[in-house]
Amino acid sequence: MKASLWVANGQVVTTVGHSTSPQVGPALGEVLRYTDGHVLVDGDKILLVTDNYAQAKAMCDAQTEVVDATDRLVLPGYVDCHTHLSFAGWRDHELPLRLAGRSYLDILAAGGGIISTVQKTRAATPSALLATVLATLDTMLLHGTTTVEAKSGYGLNLETELKQLCVLREAGTRHPVEVVRTFMGAHALPPEYKNAREEYIAIILDQMLPQVAAEGLAEFCDCFCENKAFTIDECRSILLRAKALGLGAKVHADEITPLGGALLAAEVKAVSAEHLIHADREHLRAMAEAQVVAILLPATSFILQTAKRADVKSMLELGVAIAIATDYNPGTSPLPNMQLLQSFACFHYGLTPAQAFAASTINAAHAIGRAKDSGSLEVGKQADVIIQKAPTLDFVPYHLGVNLVESVIKRGKRVVNKGGCMYG
Repeated sequence: MKASLWVANGQVVTTVGHSTSPQVGPALGEVLRYTDGHVLVDGDKILLVTDNYAQAKAMCDAQTEVVDATDRLVLPGYVDCHTHLSFAGWRDHELPLRLAGRSYLDILAAGGGIISTVQKTRAATPSALLATVLATLDTMLLHGTTTVEAKSGYGLNLETELKQLCVLREAGTRHPVEVVRTFMGAHALPPEYKNAREEYIAIILDQMLPQVAAEGLAEFCDCFCENKAFTIDECRSILLRAKALGLGAKVHADEITPLGGALLAAEVKAVSAEHLIHADREHLRAMAEAQVVAILLPATSFILQTAKRADVKSMLELGVAIAIATDYNPGTSPLPNMQLLQSFACFHYGLTPAQAFAASTINAAHAIGRAKDSGSLEVGKQADVIIQKAPTLDFVPYHLGVNLVESVIKRGKRVVNKGGCMYG
């Protein structure tokens, strides 16, 4: 069998052997390095990863596309496992409010935050939303993201939630970046149901979730389990209904207050729990036992200037699988760059560069059910490869704020070259 593409002579770094279960505890950040490495691709799959030049060359012929990675870092594509990609309108006007001491919940209660984005997203046409999503996916791809999870949640009514998910589905057919969709009708209480919580919960349970599931618009369901958002009991009912309809469960848990969302995630056997800034150690222990992935969002914590940070030390001690993501959204983390996100993970949350790398690749893939296909450079997996102008893995978070990606290969095809998109 001859290779269709050969990434040659690079410093190849990947995790190995964790496609069935994520890296946890002391194993987080264990990587395999090939100083003079080669990745060979057959179609859209990885054929071989080796440091043997002769072996690699023997598997190529005149038709093999060769990508020279000399003096470059060769990594698996980044997996951004928590974003709010489909929206209309930015919220830069909130920055001065935060700097003046207004909290996230204060801004939300005053009709800002999520609610202000909801109003603009409801008014936006599908074509306008699609154009915004595709442009953002370009930016993400240029920075090395090859798979992204994207939530709805800026509609808060049946029509707009479906509109968001349909736009995300369409974007996934038009763009090289793989888009994994999550329904999040329980993102905030819509203003028109301010005095009718039970009625809105019933709409989610009896209208939104069944239609989303029937049309195959999402793989997961997420809830914002938080004061002034949704209670433990409300989230439990939504997530159990979602699971009964075949969707995986996710929970925005303990971001702003210690409400117990981490424990709920363990109870319902969610795929992941997100944020976890205020999660109790015993609740983290329950997550470890239930094999719930912790998705940490250090850029959001940094931007919101939270005094408390997620308890990474306990997560590592207890064996909680840690993933990291940008939380890309218009209010609290307008960050589409997984390289910079790794810098935040190191400088703000204390992960090592190797831990941040694993948390943004193989563990992030586990957080969205993609670990058998993505997240590492191993034979038989999808050929999602990024080539960076960096001498070491440590250089990526160290050299923060600079896009180091030179080339991106998605499913065996080069889609970024010399810092420019080349798909389509």
